[in-house]
Amino acid sequence: GSEREWPADLVVLSMGFVSPEAYISQELGLDLDQRSNIHAVYGDYRTSVEGVFAGGDCRRGQSLVVWAIHEGRGVAESCDAYLKQKREDEVAAGSSAAGGAFANLSSISPNI
Repeated sequence: GSEREWPADLVVLSMGFVSPEAYISQELGLDLDQRSNIHAVYGDYRTSVEGVFAGGDCRRGQSLVVWAIHEGRGVAESCDAYLKQKREDEVAAGSSAAGGAFANLSSISPNI
């Protein structure tokens, strides 16, 4: 008697996983923790690769969705601060806007 049916146009399932896809961390050369999660310090979310950030389940492991949302916001703030600093550094050094902080993105595999 515990079953119920609720009409819905869309159902989103939020499910944890064992660990991040290994090919992503291998391709980017990211350090992993003892549980094979991407190593990034809580609050900063920077990984061992400059300009790459990690948060949520891929950083802390399977957890509550509220942690993933919280860390997603933290990662966004860290990325924003990183990119603003990169831009300030480029302007101060007299670098041209072409390329800059995003110049190395073409080296990342399109298979990711």
